Amino acid sequence: MKKIHVFLIVLLIVIADQFLKYYVKTNFELNTSKPILGQWFHLYFVENPGMAYGWKFGGNWGKIVLTIFRLGAVVFGFFYLGRIINQKYHKGFIICASLIFAGALGNLIDSCFYGLIFDKGMILSTQINDYLGYDGLAVLSKKGYTSFLHGNVVDMLYFPIIHSSFPAWFPVWGGQDFEFFRPIFNIADASISGGVISIILFQRFFFKNEQEVIDDSLLEKKELKND
Repeated sequence: MKKIHVFLIVLLIVIADQFLKYYVKTNFELNTSKPILGQWFHLYFVENPGMAYGWKFGGNWGKIVLTIFRLGAVVFGFFYLGRIINQKYHKGFIICASLIFAGALGNLIDSCFYGLIFDKGMILSTQINDYLGYDGLAVLSKKGYTSFLHGNVVDMLYFPIIHSSFPAWFPVWGGQDFEFFRPIFNIADASISGGVISIILFQRFFFKNEQEVIDDSLLEKKELKND
């Protein structure tokens, strides 16, 4: 697989991710939604100061550590992609690695720069040790709402496909409301998840041992000879 193809995959995902984030950030008020496919799919604007799918991590210092970790993962991913391309890894594995890299890069952009370029965003309150929301629509601004590395990731993809409740006899959650799929995420999160899940599901095809490679090569030669 050529490097230009990997570059295009990453570029398209990052552009789509950032375009949708910018659209939602500047056209939706925080914690508001718009149905797209009836009750099955909504654009639901939330800001995520932590990890993927709304998971939080350790307040202000946790935010810095998480952003630095994302930065390190992106730098590592850049060189790792170059290595597996040069070593001619399985095309499917390279595509999956590209998806993971693109997703990490998309969320890193939010964490590093959104606090600098938008006038509004959730800010950590030291009094309650939690993030405070805001009113109105955000706009681009040189002032920003926080400093470098402290920006929040924009999430918006929400699929409340099933609304129900657990039966009363069900252990622990009996009688409580049940919703699938509850987490709100973005294109970058979906790209990372898709890449990781695909590697797990298709690892047998991506990482064939030496004997399998030899057997496949002999089979191809045999088929060509018969033709």
